[in-house]
Amino acid sequence: MTKVLIDCDPGIDDAMALALAAGAPGLELVGVTTVGGNADLAVTTRNALALREFLDLGDVPVAPGSPGALLHPVVRADHVHGPTGLGDAVLPEPVRAAADGHAVDLIIDTLRAAPGEVTLIAIGPLTNLALAVRKEPRVVEWARDLVIMGGSWTRGNHNPAAEFNMLADPEAAAIVFESGWTVRMLGLDVTLTAVITAEVLDRMRPLGRLAELLVPAATAYGTVTADAGPAVHDACAVAYAMDPTLVTMTPAVVNVETRGEYTRGMTVVDFRTDGRAPNALVGTRLEVGRFWDAVLAAYGRLAERLG
Repeated sequence: MTKVLIDCDPGIDDAMALALAAGAPGLELVGVTTVGGNADLAVTTRNALALREFLDLGDVPVAPGSPGALLHPVVRADHVHGPTGLGDAVLPEPVRAAADGHAVDLIIDTLRAAPGEVTLIAIGPLTNLALAVRKEPRVVEWARDLVIMGGSWTRGNHNPAAEFNMLADPEAAAIVFESGWTVRMLGLDVTLTAVITAEVLDRMRPLGRLAELLVPAATAYGTVTADAGPAVHDACAVAYAMDPTLVTMTPAVVNVETRGEYTRGMTVVDFRTDGRAPNALVGTRLEVGRFWDAVLAAYGRLAERLG
């Protein structure tokens, strides 16, 4: 079993990623931390707590973190995720409260307690991780791996140059990439190929109570057709942690643009390392068929447990 701590901003695709982690046979979810991103921190934390109960995650701690970026005004994506952050999916209000303390401390304490055992999966803005690195630099050594959904080497989505998670806090992203670990980066080049088609949606519909989350989330996120549909960006990072062979990863030197007038938040990916030590492995290809078989099998496993 691979222990994972997920830093997230639920978020439709965050919800689908957490469901995948809950059902993945090789993953043990040991913590969830939240950050302001797709929605305000109060909303993302409420959603994480509601998902903990809906997905039957037991005593997995949920800790709220940073409400906004390190230096600049907040960027939100409620025009995509809706006012509740979960599209058309409706979950009961959570009964149990968040853990005491800040997300940064949960990250540090979890890694300190099990050095080399916990993979960090960051699927929102990287503010919490940057603060954790600044507070305790040894987290870079203690983490088994760092997998992120974010960035791109070809395009943006929130603007022409930048992917949303990077644009939401470029300074934090720059700190994370410059901190000495090898960042496993699953960017838009990979995640935009992981789309929910009509066939995929039909395979979700029989999943009982879990379908009450997956189907409304998927259909609110974009138009589903026989050949195209919304991309499940964040689930790609969890799927990679579950089975790294699903993604072709290429060594690169990645820098995050923090000052460009038109390129702020852009991940500048240089595959020509020229003797420089790469600071990242960048996803360049997703085995889409195998991805959906693995994801839907994990969802099916979780659905059996949930009823």
